[in-house]
Amino acid sequence: MTFCFEWVGYLAATLTTLSFLPQAIMTLKTRDTDSLSLGMYSLFTTGVLMWLLYGIHLQNQAIIIANAITFVLAAIILGFKIYNSFKR
Repeated sequence: MTFCFEWVGYLAATLTTLSFLPQAIMTLKTRDTDSLSLGMYSLFTTGVLMWLLYGIHLQNQAIIIANAITFVLAAIILGFKIYNSFKR
């Protein structure tokens, strides 16, 4: 039963990470962050980092992999947002 339920975690991790990809790809291509909220992305990126740390603590591969990928993408977008905000 544990093995079967573990796949639910991997599926959830895959779906949530994939749901973030279209926004990340569009932002990376266009470098346009005007419509993104700095507060939201700051909180989101911090939250993903906390999930990553939690996954590391639990040694849960599904949580670690999904949040490591999402954190890198979110941090890049947040970096663009901060850069664009101060560039003006």
